[in-house]
Amino acid sequence: MIESGRIRLNGWQQVAVALGSAVGALLDPRRADLIAALGETTGKPAFERVLQRMKSSPEGRAVLLERPRVISSKVGHAWDLPENTFGAAYAKFMGSRNFSPDDRPPVRFMDTEELAYVAMRAREVHDFWHTLFGLPTNLIGESALKVIEFKQMYLPMCLLSVIGGTARFSEKQRKLFYEHYFPWAIRAGMQCTDLMCVYYEQHFHEDLEDVRRKWGIVPAPEVPKPQIF
Repeated sequence: MIESGRIRLNGWQQVAVALGSAVGALLDPRRADLIAALGETTGKPAFERVLQRMKSSPEGRAVLLERPRVISSKVGHAWDLPENTFGAAYAKFMGSRNFSPDDRPPVRFMDTEELAYVAMRAREVHDFWHTLFGLPTNLIGESALKVIEFKQMYLPMCLLSVIGGTARFSEKQRKLFYEHYFPWAIRAGMQCTDLMCVYYEQHFHEDLEDVRRKWGIVPAPEVPKPQIF
């Protein structure tokens, strides 16, 4: 259930929360709660389109029916899978950064439980996408993934995050991003499958390279040498 803690806002309240969250997130990009609130208050039409796409996909319908959650109690078995598998790659990504699947902020501003689940699912599969595309969690990697997320879901928050993130780049980072990562991310987001319609947990046991090929995923380009960030 995603119902707990949801808040219903009228039009003006949504605008106020969106503006406040946008300003706060620009001032402190580490505030995941503000970024989440911005995504929810500006992203309802996008999430509604994602919901309809999921309903039109067999695997997407299964996700909506069973409502899997990416939390420790549900994905912990990934840590026990063979090294070549997608699940093991995800576990390695999380473990090497001391990340927990339980750290995602709750959904608060979606009108229906169904939309709240779609918003939560988009939030929780973020680290699966990091794993599949081979993107780091530094400023460049997060900005590149936000480009892919925008091409996949057309969430305004993703575009705003790219703008805010690139504004903090050094000159060398900006050059690297726009010459290598940005064009790759545009292509990668367009050519891969509809990533919100994938039941990732059912593919944990499969070979990482096999699922990348199956879903049309091209991993991120290697950073040209010498570059240190």
